[in-house]
Amino acid sequence: MKPILSIENLHKTLPDEGNSRLFSGITAQIDAPEIIALLGASGQGKSTLLRILAALDIADKGDIRLHGIPLSEWKPTDWRQKVGYVAQHAVMLSGSVEDNLRTVSMLHRTAFDRPLAERLMSSLGLEGAWGKRAGEMSGGEKQRVSLVRSLLMRPDVLLLDEVTASLDAHSKHAVESLLAEWRRQEGATAIMITHDLAQAAQMSDRIWFMSEGTLLEDDKTDSFFRQPKTDAGRRFIQLPATGEQPCQL
Repeated sequence: MKPILSIENLHKTLPDEGNSRLFSGITAQIDAPEIIALLGASGQGKSTLLRILAALDIADKGDIRLHGIPLSEWKPTDWRQKVGYVAQHAVMLSGSVEDNLRTVSMLHRTAFDRPLAERLMSSLGLEGAWGKRAGEMSGGEKQRVSLVRSLLMRPDVLLLDEVTASLDAHSKHAVESLLAEWRRQEGATAIMITHDLAQAAQMSDRIWFMSEGTLLEDDKTDSFFRQPKTDAGRRFIQLPATGEQPCQL
């Protein structure tokens, strides 16, 4: 069976006068549905990596394949139907919340799945928001609607850029529960950027840790939090140099 997603030797430079490196040599493979937490300090290029995987940005070098087919051979609309992306700062289209939810089916010329949309909205506490003007919602409401909008495509891979960072505790828990349930029911893969180490430890199956301008560690979640393989990883989760004691999450 071909990998769900494979990333080979991705390089990205910054658009400055010196073309300085953002990251290089990013290589990873996803063989089965799982939730991956993408960790690392600010400035490592985590959001840029997600945008490249979403075909919203272009790598300077490297290859990305979905189900064994190179990104270059996919139609952009087909790729974005298979690879969903939820940005850190949600962008709403004009009109109502319902208009925003229906946009997905309109763009891809598919039937609008009203029962699924109602279930997703209800699970995130948005059952009464259908008729609201999208531009008048709070940041947290926009973030949740944006997630629902992406899930309505039933993507094979879901890319999430700090989607719970602006949410209150109740809404955050609702999103986490929905993503766990979605993974079980749909068999989908998620790659999520988070700065919440407790969230990463509790939700993910695997950790991608970016540091020193590359994907420095790729390991099972339990292994990473118990004993990272690098000094940078230990510093990031504040483990002592020996790596003998796990961080308290």
